[in-house]
Amino acid sequence: MITKKRPATRADVAREAGTSVAVVSYVVNDGPRPVAMATRRRVLDAIEAVGYSPNSIARALASGVSGAYGLIVPDISNAFFAAMAHKLEDAVAALGTVLLLGDSAESKDRENELVRQFVQRNIDGILYIGVDDDPCVQIALDASVPVVMLDRVDRAKPVSSIAIDNVAAARAATEHLIGHGHTRIGIIAGPPQLSTADDRTTGWRQAMESAGLPIDRAWRYEAPFSRRGGESAASAIFERGHRPDALFASNEQQALGLVHAAAVRGIRIPDDLAVITIDGTDDSEFANPALSTVVQPLEETAKSAFDLLTQPSGTAVHRTCTYTLRLRQSCGAHHSRKETR
Repeated sequence: MITKKRPATRADVAREAGTSVAVVSYVVNDGPRPVAMATRRRVLDAIEAVGYSPNSIARALASGVSGAYGLIVPDISNAFFAAMAHKLEDAVAALGTVLLLGDSAESKDRENELVRQFVQRNIDGILYIGVDDDPCVQIALDASVPVVMLDRVDRAKPVSSIAIDNVAAARAATEHLIGHGHTRIGIIAGPPQLSTADDRTTGWRQAMESAGLPIDRAWRYEAPFSRRGGESAASAIFERGHRPDALFASNEQQALGLVHAAAVRGIRIPDDLAVITIDGTDDSEFANPALSTVVQPLEETAKSAFDLLTQPSGTAVHRTCTYTLRLRQSCGAHHSRKETR
C-alpha cells in the first residue's frame, strides 16, 4: 500500500525554524509586519528543508485557508460573542489575513466537528470559546495548530488563554450595589458546568460575606447565559414573595431578560430593584433603563489573543485583562461614570 505524503504546511516550517506560524506567514507574504534578516533566513532555510513550496501555497489558497484563522463561538446571536468576533476580525484584517467563523450553537458535538474541520483545512490557528469547561483542543494540538481560549478559560489545558478576572469583576459589581446601601442582594448565576459562571458566583458571595450580609438561597437562581434564561430566573425569584432589593445578573443577556421580567410585573428598576451585570456591549447602553455593567475590553482582548496565537509552539501563556465598571441608571447611578480595576 502506498501512503501519500502530506504536503508541508506553515506549521512544519515554523517548527523547523523555531518561530511562530505568523512569522512564517510574514516571510511568505512579505508582510504585513517586518521580520529580522536573521529570522527571515531561518524561515527560508526551513521552507527549503521541509519542502514547503509555492505549489503547496497554491494548494492552500485553492482550498481557501492559507493565511486564515478560525474562531469558534457557542452562540453568535449573543451580542457579546458577536462584538468579540467583530474585534477579532479587525485584528485579523490588520494582519492581512482572514477569520473563519464557526458557531457551535451550544452543541458539544458541533463544536468538536468545527475543530476537526478547521484542522483538516490547515488553518493557521484557532480562537476558541467553548460550550463548557472541556474544550476539544487535543485534535488541534496533535496537528500543531495553535489554540487560544477566550472568555471561558480552563487553565489546566495546555493552550494559551485570555480573560478578565471574573471573581474580581463580579465582586466589584456586587460591592457597588452594597455601596448603594443594598443589603438583600441576589444573583442570577450562570450554568454550573462553566467555570466562568462559578467564578462570578464566587465573586458575588465574597462581596456578601465580606460585608457581613445574609445570603438567601431564594435569591440565587442558576440559568443559561441567555435572555430567556434571565427572564425565567428573575420570574422565579419574583414569585418567591420575599424579593431582594438588588440583583447581580451574571451576564448581559440574562440582565436583559431580567429587565423584561421586571417590566411585565410592574417592578421598577432601579426604584424597586437595582440591577448590575457583566459584558458591556451596546445592548447594555440601549436597554431601558440603561444597564450598569462590568465592561470587558474587547479590543485589548482581540489584540492580545493574536499575540498569544503567534507564540512559539508548546508555550502556554495565560493573561488576565483589565475591566471597567460602567455605571448607569439600572443600579441607581444618576450619572454615568467609570471605575477601572
